[in-house]
Amino acid sequence: MSLAERMKGRFAPFFAWVQRRVPPGFRFALGLLLICGGILGFLPILGFWMLPLGFMVAAMDVRLYRRWRSLRRRRRAMRP
Repeated sequence: MSLAERMKGRFAPFFAWVQRRVPPGFRFALGLLLICGGILGFLPILGFWMLPLGFMVAAMDVRLYRRWRSLRRRRRAMRP
């Protein structure tokens, strides 16, 4: 199991909650805040774990990423 698959499984409930409850423009801002917090990951409260999480949350609103993700899901569904 790759790191990306493990992270996806671990943060799946969080992403589902963000998609349902947080408005689209605010999701992007939340992602940017998580990225900024990840950059300051050397501080005790913040951590480097915030960087990939911030990128994934911000990517929810990027049209090109959504299109790529839907194409990828279709291709996986077509595999035997």
